Amino acid sequence: MPTKSIKLSEETYRELVELAGKLQAEFKKPVSIEEAIKYLLRRKISDLAGSWDISDGEVREIKESLSKGWRTWKSA
Repeated sequence: MPTKSIKLSEETYRELVELAGKLQAEFKKPVSIEEAIKYLLRRKISDLAGSWDISDGEVREIKESLSKGWRTWKSA
């Protein structure tokens, strides 16, 4: 299969290596950078449901902020 080269910042590369390490621990098998990228591409927003640990105070703050923002929204 043909391959392509891409440029990544050092930070992005480190994050991919870290993700590959986490996936390797989870799947109990070696995981390449390519497999880590494929894993990220297959994810859906719904995969994140329930992954955010948030307090009641933070929920209240977010709701108040959204409510304030919607009050300033002007419809066309």
